[in-house]
Amino acid sequence: MHGRPRKSATPIDESASALKAAKIRSLQSQFLQNHHNKIYTKEALEINAKLIEANPEFMTAWNYRKLAFEHNLSSQSEAEKGDSDHVKSIIDEELRVVENALRKNFKSYGAWHHRKWVVSKGNSSTERELRLLNLFQKQDTRNFHAWNYRRFIAGLKSISEEKELQFTTDMINDNFSNYSAWHNRSVLLSHLLDKKVEGYFPKEIFLTEEYEFVRNAVFTDPDDQSGWFYHLWLLDQTIKLDMPVLASFWPPPGSDLNVPRDLDANKATFPVILYFNEPVEGVSCHTVTVQTEYDIYNNITWSPLSTNKFGCAHAWVTHMGIPHEELDSSKTYQVKISSEHYQGITSLSSVPLSEPWSFAFTVSICHDLQPAEGQSLGRLSLTDANFCTIDSNSNRTALLNSAFQFTNDDEQPTSSKWKSEIIASEIAQYRELLSWAECKIGKLTLARLLVAYDAMITGTEFTPSIAEEVLQLCSELMKLDPPHYQYYKDEYSSILLKQVTSSKESLLKYCWQYKEPTSLNITSPMCLRLNSLSLSRIGSIERLLWVQSLDLSHNQLHSIEGLEALQLLSCLNLSHNKLGSFMALDPLRFLKSLRMLDISYNEIGAHTVDTKRYLCSSPLSHTVAFDKKFKEFANGDAKVMDFWEPFSIFGGLNLIQLDIVGNAAVDERFVFLLVKLLPALKWLDGEELH
Repeated sequence: MHGRPRKSATPIDESASALKAAKIRSLQSQFLQNHHNKIYTKEALEINAKLIEANPEFMTAWNYRKLAFEHNLSSQSEAEKGDSDHVKSIIDEELRVVENALRKNFKSYGAWHHRKWVVSKGNSSTERELRLLNLFQKQDTRNFHAWNYRRFIAGLKSISEEKELQFTTDMINDNFSNYSAWHNRSVLLSHLLDKKVEGYFPKEIFLTEEYEFVRNAVFTDPDDQSGWFYHLWLLDQTIKLDMPVLASFWPPPGSDLNVPRDLDANKATFPVILYFNEPVEGVSCHTVTVQTEYDIYNNITWSPLSTNKFGCAHAWVTHMGIPHEELDSSKTYQVKISSEHYQGITSLSSVPLSEPWSFAFTVSICHDLQPAEGQSLGRLSLTDANFCTIDSNSNRTALLNSAFQFTNDDEQPTSSKWKSEIIASEIAQYRELLSWAECKIGKLTLARLLVAYDAMITGTEFTPSIAEEVLQLCSELMKLDPPHYQYYKDEYSSILLKQVTSSKESLLKYCWQYKEPTSLNITSPMCLRLNSLSLSRIGSIERLLWVQSLDLSHNQLHSIEGLEALQLLSCLNLSHNKLGSFMALDPLRFLKSLRMLDISYNEIGAHTVDTKRYLCSSPLSHTVAFDKKFKEFANGDAKVMDFWEPFSIFGGLNLIQLDIVGNAAVDERFVFLLVKLLPALKWLDGEELH
């Protein structure tokens, strides 16, 4: 571990290890018997102390000491309870046991947690704890347990954060490779920024000084990562907005929305989408007002478009319905969406939205979008032969305008100026560094600085020269650092999509028109084709809320996270990618307008164990749970009993056309499930169903 070669055990080592194991087993047997019988005598505690010294990671033994501590204090006589020296002697004994355990293992979680628990009871010298910490931190300056404990003691002793900040400065000056000191510095500065302490807010002066401070470290040893991680934190503090903002929405302001009528359901509905720059919570009928010229909708339900269970998301949606009595009329009416109680919408750190906003649009019923009676829907093909270019002056390109009509710049000119100046200075410094040092993390930092600077200067539009330089840096990193290839590949994809969506002119290059008219019940006459771009992930979603037809085929996608925000999407091509499981398709659950889906020639079912499925340690914490309706749907049918995951994804969709060929999971049983699950399905893998 940590570069130390493993040595084979000698016979003497093996003998000593066997004796130690026998001793621990004997102590453990006696301890468990005492624990079971709730024996907390002095002799029992001595056995426990010996066991802990031999094995500091035995958490049950630490929990026993807490029970014994509480028991012995509560069973004291009134005279003993009033004797502070007697209580202090009990506490000192606990601290002594912890010190012995820490000498055995300085990074014992149980020992540090127990010491914190004991000290929080009072009757302990915080000065003594600080002296002990100084001794420990001299032995191992990077031990994060000691740094966490130091923050705890500093809080008890009311040591100012400014004084603790100076302590991190001294530790870093002594050893700039002290990652824990850099981390503690970022924690302290975050608190000072949040509280807007004098000298740390506004943050122009101190951030400038911090950039210079960390530059001394990274220029001394460019290959040491400690300073680079702190620089990343500084960059985040520089460019981030202090409060969440509304980044985009649908329908666009001033638009005239023609909503198709669903004859089968005798209704007409349309989505309203709000997209924020960071995940937020609190979007509801109490914080967002939906108003027409006739009424205010008080029963609107907003739903987060996210696969997590925490009730927060970048995107939120509500589906508005046109009043039943208006379905047969040619009447138009105006809708206004506003956030009069915007402060109820907050980030995950409880920071409220920056300012109120509102937008309005008109809605009318479109009566001529249904196929003629008796006319069947033909199969839709997304090959090159079915598309032609779009005239930039065509009225069909009006959809693209919606992606660039709304901008929310919440910053003052003076704030943007110092930010752009400081980032420009950093770019010059790291260009110089890379001129004499082949540094992987330096290249990555330069790429991040360039992206941040361009956003400061141009807003949404990506300067071509900067985009090309950033993409080149990512390409070089993929070659220089193969173990982290996928990370750099994802960064490359993110930058490429920012470039593609940076302006209407850029986005128009990827928009194509169907040669033959298609039923608008399935898709729009325009398709955004981002195929064959080597994309490994999706991004820039806030610019794509208008998209109804999307071609992402022949890429390297292993996730489609983010697509859930595209509520207008009716046609989606994901063929020839690297999607490795049904759970990679989880965002499809939210796309209720989806009618055509192509997931052919992926890797679904090709992996015996889906290592990317669980983001947490327990499968029970996964976002897609077993759907109780599946048991009723399967009804004991052996052909479908194993497919609860695809049931949870496809069960709520109303697909007309589906292509799934070329995936390992596809067999006769799975096809049987799909036909049973999707009653509206007319085309499967190019064959018409009867």
